[in-house]
Amino acid sequence: MSSKTIKFNNGQEYPLLGLGTWKSKPGEVTQAVIDAINIGYRQIDCAHIYGNEKEVGAGLKDRIDAGVVQRQDICITSKLWNNCHSPELVEPALRKTLSNLGLDYLDLYLIHWPFGHKEGGDEWPRDSDGKLQLSDVDYIETWKAMEKINKLGLAKSIGISNFNEDQINRLLESASIVPQTNQIECHPYLTQKKLSAFCKSKGITITAYSPLGCPDRPWAKPDDPLLLDDPKIREIADKYNKSPAQIVLRYQIQQEHIVIPKSVTKSRIRENFDIFDFELKEEDMKLIDTFDCDGRICAFLDAKGHKYFPF
Repeated sequence: MSSKTIKFNNGQEYPLLGLGTWKSKPGEVTQAVIDAINIGYRQIDCAHIYGNEKEVGAGLKDRIDAGVVQRQDICITSKLWNNCHSPELVEPALRKTLSNLGLDYLDLYLIHWPFGHKEGGDEWPRDSDGKLQLSDVDYIETWKAMEKINKLGLAKSIGISNFNEDQINRLLESASIVPQTNQIECHPYLTQKKLSAFCKSKGITITAYSPLGCPDRPWAKPDDPLLLDDPKIREIADKYNKSPAQIVLRYQIQQEHIVIPKSVTKSRIRENFDIFDFELKEEDMKLIDTFDCDGRICAFLDAKGHKYFPF
């Protein structure tokens, strides 16, 4: 596929490649955004819970003020955190994100997870035993508030993240706006073929997070397999004279998945961008499909047992 954008079900064009900012430290992410925009990125993926939206906004402002890009040239995604699922909290949460980013609108706003946390201020509310306190707010009600902020023009597009097929079907029964995307963990160890096909059948794009296997995740164990060190991936990379990261990103692009690799290293940000000058052969795409081992990294086990837990 040669195109660098994909069309949402509402007609909005969205870049297939974006810069992820999860785990990017506040002292590093401003420069990463500046570097990414200079290199050619036109999508930045954010979230309130990442704790770095002010610094992302500083990077955006720097490049806009310098005349490198105009606001309308950049697509900015952010996400509603779990302690703001009650309908009356959705718009204030979005306005807080807009204030942090220094923007008047978002290009895409997502419900970060289908389940909510207990509301009242704390992003990670825990009881005296350290157990995460969850809420019973129905994501159907949250979605209705998302539709309102879309109609207000505060977010051009709206979507979901970490929703499963049953949850999407239930949402669509009452939705007046079909989600534009479902952002899910997706990489060769968790290919999500079934969920991807289902979403596409409903006109919902897939955004692949942790496409590189999230090697810097805080809970990684020393003996966890590293996707980018996989000999099978490295063999394919050698065949195309590309890096393992470029192979696994191209794998997503050829499935028409939006992909949002995170990096704060300029050379890697550039390397991740250079994936549009080659194409994986069909046999290599099918070979990578076979690497699936249900290797989910972001399982959010603290919420296991909640009625809206998606996995």
